Amino acid sequence: MQYILLQAAQAAPAAGQQQGGGGSMLIMMIGMFAILYFLMIRPQQKRQKELQKMLDALQVNDKVITTSGIYGRIVSIKPDKNIVVIEIDDTNKVRVDFQRSAVATVITTEKSETTTS
Repeated sequence: MQYILLQAAQAAPAAGQQQGGGGSMLIMMIGMFAILYFLMIRPQQKRQKELQKMLDALQVNDKVITTSGIYGRIVSIKPDKNIVVIEIDDTNKVRVDFQRSAVATVITTEKSETTTS
């Protein structure tokens, strides 16, 4: 008799747990995907768009830094081959061809002057 009651007591909570677990698990998965999207995927897409915009706006005489850390000035752009020619030494006129995607940043020389009153 005690054995039957013990089996019934163990079976009742197990059946109740199985019924409510499916819906809450789905909500948790959707919530985790939303957090993942807003913390990782969306900022990466934004950075990629900004980088592509910067690469499309490259012009001759822009001072740049390549992904390998080389400072130089853009001498010419070959859009058909997606190549940028960068002059890395002004005195000896050393010029090196790089892929457009190898440009990491454009150096801006704008100086912000503050006026005091």
